[in-house]
Parts: sequence; C-alpha cells; structure tokens
Amino acid sequence: MSDQNAQRVLTEAEAPEARPVLSRLRVMRPPAETDLEAAEAAAADLLAALGLPLGGEGMAETPRRMAHAYAEMLAVPSFDMTTFPNTEGYDELVLVKGIPVRSLCEHHMLPFTGVAHVGYLPADRILGLSKFARVVDFFAHRAQTQERLTKQVTEKLQERLAPRGVGVVVEAEHTCMSLRGVRAAGARTVTSAFFGHLREDSAARAEFLALTGVRGEA
Repeated sequence: MSDQNAQRVLTEAEAPEARPVLSRLRVMRPPAETDLEAAEAAAADLLAALGLPLGGEGMAETPRRMAHAYAEMLAVPSFDMTTFPNTEGYDELVLVKGIPVRSLCEHHMLPFTGVAHVGYLPADRILGLSKFARVVDFFAHRAQTQERLTKQVTEKLQERLAPRGVGVVVEAEHTCMSLRGVRAAGARTVTSAFFGHLREDSAARAEFLALTGVRGEA
C-alpha cells in the first residue's frame, strides 16, 4: 500500500502524524461498555417509580424501546477525516451552513436540536466537505453541553487542518428548557468558538457571522 493511500486508526487523544498527499485519519471514540439488559431493567424501575402503568399493552415494551433509543442516540459514529493538499492555494473562507445537530443535554438527558455553521480559512490542507457534518455528528452523539460541543468541533478542525482560522456557531433549542421548567418553547441558544485569524480579526469574524446569518457577534 502506498503512502498516498495509507489509512491510520487513531483515538481522539492521539495526534495525527505527518500527512501524506491524500490523508485519512480514522476518528473514533474508544468503545464504552453498554448493557442493554441492565438499561432496560433500570428504565422499567424508573417508569414504575414515576407511577406509569407498565402492565398494559401500550407500555409493555416501553422500557426496552427506551433503553435502545438512548443507546442509539449515544452511539458515537466513527469516520475517516480525509484532507487534501490545497493545490490551488485557496485562501478565502470555506463555510458549511445548516449542519443538523442532534444531541442529549447531559444535565437532564433530554434532546437539544438545531444547526451548526462551520468554516475555516485554509492553509496547506483542505477538508472534504462532507467531513464537516461528520465532525459535528461525532461530537454530538454523546451526553453533551452545547458549549463543549462547539469548542470540540473547533478544536478538532484546528488540530487536523492547522488552518489560518476556524469558526463554529451552533444554534439549538433545548427541550430541557422548552418542555419543563420555564417552558420557553422556541427559545434558541447560540454558542460560538473561533481560532486564529477569525478570532483575532474582527472584520473576518464579522464576515463569517454575516454569511451564517447570525446577527451580531455570537
């Protein structure tokens, strides 16, 4: 196998080595131990403790469905983070808007959903466009906070691409806020993180935010 087609497998904690012309980094999270049988039993105990009638036909399978639903939402997808040489010397902003975000608030284990806008100013490497959505999905499939998710996506792109700048804006509605407590349906939380030129230069940051459609600085 040639260096150009070499594929490596690294965990989140490991840093990439010298990049070949076509560079693939296998991004994966060390697998967590899951016990669906125990999760189903715990779900049944929780629902019963809340006074729900599990003996009826409608809810007989609810603990199993509940355990499998959470296991699916918390399963972190692996992917190849492929980069290419910036042979054209492109140095303007690359922005992917409206990437779906689906995650679980770690405080209440209720979903938050929305969109991410992810962009960068290329240096020597460019990223395959589909990988922006893959990076967002990778960090969203776990118990999260929106602030951490935003920062993790930004840091991964900075680490992998070493670009001149990176910017990430996440807009999301949290059901822990819209379905309970204050019940502020429709309220959206906006978080942002910037590295490099997009952090240091206010005009570049303003251009990024204008293209995302976010009013003012996030």
